[in-house]
Amino acid sequence: MFKKFTNGCVRVVNRWLPDAFLFAVILTFVVFIGALAATGLPVFSAAKDADGKPVLDLITAWGGNSTFWSLLSFSMQMALVLVLGSACASAKPFKALLRTLAGMCRTPMHAILMTTFVSTICCWLNWGFGLVIGALLAKEVVRRVPTVDYPLLIASAYSGFVIWHAGLSGSIPLDLVAGKTFGEVLYQAPISATIMHPMNLIMCGIILVAMPFVNYAMHPDKEHVVTIDPALLKDEEEREYKIDTPADKIEHSKILWVILVVMGLAYIVHYFFIEKGSLGLNIVNFIFLFLGILLHGDLRRYVDAIGEAAAGAAGVLLQFPFYAGIMGLMVAKNADGVSLAGVISQLFVNISNTVTFPMLSFLAAGIVNFFVPSGGGQWAVQGPIMMPAGAALGIDAGRTAMAVAWGDQWTNMIQPFWALPALGIAKLSARDVMGYLVVVLLFTGVVAILGFLAWGLFF
Repeated sequence: MFKKFTNGCVRVVNRWLPDAFLFAVILTFVVFIGALAATGLPVFSAAKDADGKPVLDLITAWGGNSTFWSLLSFSMQMALVLVLGSACASAKPFKALLRTLAGMCRTPMHAILMTTFVSTICCWLNWGFGLVIGALLAKEVVRRVPTVDYPLLIASAYSGFVIWHAGLSGSIPLDLVAGKTFGEVLYQAPISATIMHPMNLIMCGIILVAMPFVNYAMHPDKEHVVTIDPALLKDEEEREYKIDTPADKIEHSKILWVILVVMGLAYIVHYFFIEKGSLGLNIVNFIFLFLGILLHGDLRRYVDAIGEAAAGAAGVLLQFPFYAGIMGLMVAKNADGVSLAGVISQLFVNISNTVTFPMLSFLAAGIVNFFVPSGGGQWAVQGPIMMPAGAALGIDAGRTAMAVAWGDQWTNMIQPFWALPALGIAKLSARDVMGYLVVVLLFTGVVAILGFLAWGLFF
């Protein structure tokens, strides 16, 4: 019965899911219509309605400089997380580690369990690093276990992303450390109240242990297994460098490499132990930048690794402006202050109490994330609604913020945006893996719902 359900999900997704960019375009149209309905603006008239709000304002809310291009800074941070994580993962020490882990796999069960487990841990540590490591490990694993279902293996590699926002690179909990102002109120919570809270760790632990087995339970029968073309498994040849000119010697200088590494590591130590700095996106990127330089052992090699990794950020660079535009539509308000995001969020707030509010906030965030798959965008859309509502119910800021963060990561399983880097490495399309990820969505949704109810009852 379980495999029949999985097979049905795979067939539906293969038939109906468009390219990731077209998916964003379609979402734009859907949200535009939803915003028209929520704000009560006229559809076919540019004349002002009774509230004095022209429908053209929705177009402006989508394409204006303050909306369509509003995530440029955040986009750069996210692109760097991906590129720096990718460059770090491509270093020889990491490749050797991946080969060692892949060598432990002998059967399809080993392959799925290992890939899911490693990907989940790495995504918790850093989402960009985890996305890349999972896909690279999957390619190493399938060399040793060619009978494993390749689309499911890549889906397993991506499934670890479902706990990224509950981990060390989660933008919402890290933003809350320094404090976030909504209205005139400053909301602040330490890492111990968000990422390191016992309930958050318990939910992550359950997913880490159980999800590998959920993924393996979806493995098709032998006659339905989709294997990989061996031609796609060839590694690119190791680049050879000629050191003939003074410029070549400078580029491969060990002295410059050592000085730069020492400076970077010295600042990291100073930041955490002298300044007592907190873990934010910028310092995470700084760590991965210098860790990558250290592991590559050569500045020229690292420059080339960054160049190769940058291609994986193409989807982020193309689609982020469109999702920023969608975010603008989601928060566009009429004269009464009504917006589509507000309608969705307020609906869940209205039926909440002190126990159910975080759980319902998680569900609301999951719906909103489907249209705004950016952690920063999610925070900007829902933070002004959920944080004051949670405070009014006496719920601490950390728990409310983590409910939004979990909802943000949850529906990424059926939102192809963040799967693009892994799919690029695997040479697959979103429709090849999303059917399996529907099951992952249902499983992790149950874990999160029960977890947030327990968080309200016992903590």
